[in-house]
Amino acid sequence: MTAVKTQTQTMQAVWYEEKGSTQVLQTGNLPIPELGAGEVLVRVYASGVNPSDTKMRSGWGGNLAMQFPRVIPHNDGAGIIEQVGAGVSPNRIGDRVWIYEAQLGRPLGTAAEYAVIPSQQAVSLPANTSFIEGACLGVPAMTAHRAVFASGAVEGKTILVTGGAGAVGYYAVQLAKWGGATVITTVSRPEQAELAKAAGADFAINYKTEDVVARIREITGVQRGIDRVVDVDFEANLAISEAVLKSNGAIATYSSSGGNPTANPAIPFFPFLFNNITIQILLVYTMPESAKQEAIRDINAALSGGALKHNIAKLFSLKEVATAHQYQDSGQMIGKAIIQIA
Repeated sequence: MTAVKTQTQTMQAVWYEEKGSTQVLQTGNLPIPELGAGEVLVRVYASGVNPSDTKMRSGWGGNLAMQFPRVIPHNDGAGIIEQVGAGVSPNRIGDRVWIYEAQLGRPLGTAAEYAVIPSQQAVSLPANTSFIEGACLGVPAMTAHRAVFASGAVEGKTILVTGGAGAVGYYAVQLAKWGGATVITTVSRPEQAELAKAAGADFAINYKTEDVVARIREITGVQRGIDRVVDVDFEANLAISEAVLKSNGAIATYSSSGGNPTANPAIPFFPFLFNNITIQILLVYTMPESAKQEAIRDINAALSGGALKHNIAKLFSLKEVATAHQYQDSGQMIGKAIIQIA
């Protein structure tokens, strides 16, 4: 193992040993994780909070079994590589990185001063991107990339992004514009419309005060003017998608029914059949490795070119992780909660 010696053998961390409300979260000192082959030790400067992190902690869907005796939450983060394991180039030491899937199938995520992860999941962070911004990427940016490009290039296409001010939607708007698309988005509040337009949306429709289908038809000038839908709520938006998608169009969706795991939306099969509509249901954690690598390539290219903004809702300290989880689950957050560790 090649290493830069750390100052201490313990670290500040947040963890839980049973699932439940935020009261199960504990804060204190834990040993710095040991490196294995192919892994890197990252000094974490910022940790990102995602809905999947809070759902995992809470036992969402009735899953109260602990996969590991102790879990440090959070999959996303950013920091500096301080040590490398066997098989990893020592040239990686000192590399500024953004982290994805740190806690996928592993007990120790990024809600700590240090994290050990597979080297390929520590992606070099462009110099123009801060650690706080890097901790925003992971789940939302990679989900957005897959949702936008799952059916191929988008240049010259018209894309509908539902929830364009949300964590995923905000990146989807920007990546679709980066790819050369015209972007229409839906929002529920004026401040969300401002955020989505600042991200590059050509049109923002308030679905609470406007007829979304009529507005899309007005904007596109045709009855069916949408090539692809990037959808935050598949069930809630099915009627809109059915009404506005072109023949051979596609829906890429990453959530449905307000996140209710027991809901199974009925699909308008024959209308979709007659228009040859593709439905791509995606989860970032299980999408193909090739799709992850394509997302990493394009996200870093967009970052380096200054094409991506980051919607940071609020910063928290490591001691405020429970509050950050509550904020994430409140439904009031516009953007991403970030834990600033260093």
